[in-house]
Amino acid sequence: MSILVFDIETVPDFDSGRSINALTELSDKDVVKAMQHLRYQASGTEFMALHLHRVVAISVVFEQGEQIKVWSLGNPDSNEKELVQRFFEGIDQYTPTLVSWNGAGFDLPVLNYRSLLHGVQAPRYWEMGDDDKSFRYNNYVNRYHWRHIDLMDVLGNFQPRAGAKLDEIATMLGFPGKFGMSGGDVWERYQQGAIEDIRNYCESDVLNTYLVFLRFELIRGRCSPKLYEEKLQRVKKLLRDSDQAHLSEFLTVWENSDS
Repeated sequence: MSILVFDIETVPDFDSGRSINALTELSDKDVVKAMQHLRYQASGTEFMALHLHRVVAISVVFEQGEQIKVWSLGNPDSNEKELVQRFFEGIDQYTPTLVSWNGAGFDLPVLNYRSLLHGVQAPRYWEMGDDDKSFRYNNYVNRYHWRHIDLMDVLGNFQPRAGAKLDEIATMLGFPGKFGMSGGDVWERYQQGAIEDIRNYCESDVLNTYLVFLRFELIRGRCSPKLYEEKLQRVKKLLRDSDQAHLSEFLTVWENSDS
């Protein structure tokens, strides 16, 4: 069995916003300001409707057997279609258990809309049991199935008022949580061309999600205390062996939290 923990980072889809709102004369930045204003008037929040999010980074932790790897899909120059396509190709290839934090409420709906926009095929993801009967009662789309585990949804007993922030849960458990950047910084960093920073931040989020997932596996009895500790050490070794500064920093913050 393989595990694919994932997280996405997005910016407002100014191209679609420009078309939908007939803002042809405005710059990308001004289109976003107009979109935020219109959104606030309609809903009381500037947070874009999910179909108006453009994916700029997808980071994953992939666990298969005793092997574990963390990376961001594509490269800093990859366009949105390539990122989305790579994500769904991974599902087609491995049929992994997907793990997320609020993935059912945000990440997957965004990816659904972006695959619709770009015509990205994802037959395994959308399988409902018509071609593979094992998906009839356990698929990626149904909220109460286990091919996708939205940790926030599951831990909150599927009650919206019981949701929690990943940063707070990770910090509560002694994991690094967020540092150096937050989701609110992504649009500004994107305008500055700092895609690498966004990808690095996304990788720290997906690592936190994976660590929370390991604790979840422990409490539901699918991972013994001994195996849990072994898996934590595998993550630390991965980070220790990495030559990437943001992963080394993640380990430093984690170890300082342990002390």
